[in-house]
Amino acid sequence: MAPHKLHISDLPASLPAWLAAIPADQGSLGWFVAAASVLESAAAKPGNVHPAAGFADLRHDDFLTAAYAIAEPFQTLGASIAEQPAHGESGPMASFTLGSVILTAVEAATAATRSNANLGIVLAIAPLAAAVQPSRDGVREVLASLDKGDAALIWRAIRLAKPGGLGRVADHDLADPPPPCILEAMRLARDRDAIAELWADDFRPLFETHPERPGMVTLLEQAVLGGLPLGAAIQDAFLRHLAHHPDTLVARRHGHDIAVDLSQQAAALLTIPNSQRADAVDTFDRRLRAGRWSDGQQRPLNPGTTADLVAAGLFVLLRRGWTLELSSPNPLPHCLPTAPLT
Repeated sequence: MAPHKLHISDLPASLPAWLAAIPADQGSLGWFVAAASVLESAAAKPGNVHPAAGFADLRHDDFLTAAYAIAEPFQTLGASIAEQPAHGESGPMASFTLGSVILTAVEAATAATRSNANLGIVLAIAPLAAAVQPSRDGVREVLASLDKGDAALIWRAIRLAKPGGLGRVADHDLADPPPPCILEAMRLARDRDAIAELWADDFRPLFETHPERPGMVTLLEQAVLGGLPLGAAIQDAFLRHLAHHPDTLVARRHGHDIAVDLSQQAAALLTIPNSQRADAVDTFDRRLRAGRWSDGQQRPLNPGTTADLVAAGLFVLLRRGWTLELSSPNPLPHCLPTAPLT
């Protein structure tokens, strides 16, 4: 598919400045990773952080800081890939591993922010970034190259970020020593975490085109090609993905039935014409932020894993050559109305 322009006029006016602050050359691998993270956090998605809404322990500034922090590790990855000999040529391979890039990125993000802002984004994007092409075939080759050393480094990264709602499991619990094969651990966790499912299935779910289980790349492309500016396209793809795939972070924290109920609510929203959907989506957003009582406290219903997949999908579009365009022929405010910080 030929590259297209991503019109960002319905996103915050500060977005160009946020993108300009990325500490990597525009068009480089580090810039693509950070830009995808910045764009994801700039769009209003129900129950998630964006410039006009956040949580007590996680604000939009945390996402910007974390995005900037991971630019350099991925910039280094890009330079290492460029040093590798071309296919069929002899010569020394560049000295980088996917595990070291993931650990370095998570260390940088956790040192710069007060929360686990982007572990899911790092894990969702890293294999795509290491691939020659951001495709399922490219990722399959990257994942097949992982060894015990990668597993140990990735395990350290996950433990450092302290992802929420994992609980204790019999096999490959985070409190245990690292597994010899990270893909085996991801396969065991696939039913509890959508990012683990990506790794277990060579990222097929991200690129899936089947209408009953569409992947985030497909949904973003459909929304943009359908004429929506990027903010509205992100929100539309987010809701459509949530409608088909219950969010695994919500399921871990609140139970499978609650996650399924949220998917049903998202599906109901999509039956409303886009021009009339804003108020209903705003009500859904406020319901998610109000949350429910869990583990002795009131916790929001945060479909955060779905948001991580948005960042991965945006990275694929940017790396495929889709470009950002400030002006838009359709600058209508399709995104959620702004909500106060909570």
